[in-house]
Amino acid sequence: MNRIIRAIQKIHNDERGHVEVGVPSLIAAIGAVLLGIGAGGGGDVLAIIGGAVLGVALFGAGIARHRAIDYEVYSRLDKLEK
Repeated sequence: MNRIIRAIQKIHNDERGHVEVGVPSLIAAIGAVLLGIGAGGGGDVLAIIGGAVLGVALFGAGIARHRAIDYEVYSRLDKLEK
């Protein structure tokens, strides 16, 4: 029973893959803040830059998530089918 609990704790505390998925989300958050500042009277250029950063970062976050999480799951499923 202790081995099962330790295994669950190890999986829960594992940090692999968090940075790869988290960095684009952080960049998207910065873009959203810039977009908000620009739209709130900070200037048109700032709003355009913030919107572009937000859009590209959200797209990158989706790709990073797919590569880091989904690809590994599909890879394991393919191995099980063989």
